[in-house]
Amino acid sequence: MGLIYTLIIGLIAGALAKMITPQNEKGGWISSIVIGIIGSFVGHFLGGILGIESTHFIGRILIATGGAVLVLFIYHRYLAKELNLPI
Repeated sequence: MGLIYTLIIGLIAGALAKMITPQNEKGGWISSIVIGIIGSFVGHFLGGILGIESTHFIGRILIATGGAVLVLFIYHRYLAKELNLPI
């Protein structure tokens, strides 16, 4: 159940992050899940450092979305031209 829950949160967070950051995105829903899952880990890590945690579904989505937006910002700002990846 934990894996399915993580994938659902990752999909929602990745989709929200792609809506928030208006970039020319080529990836589909699989890249949204990947970005959301990475963002979830980043958001959870940074939230732990800052003392921000949530056990509620909406709170976890917000934390994961914040992490995914950060991941997308770093990707587009620093890595997109160097790596030439199609996200």
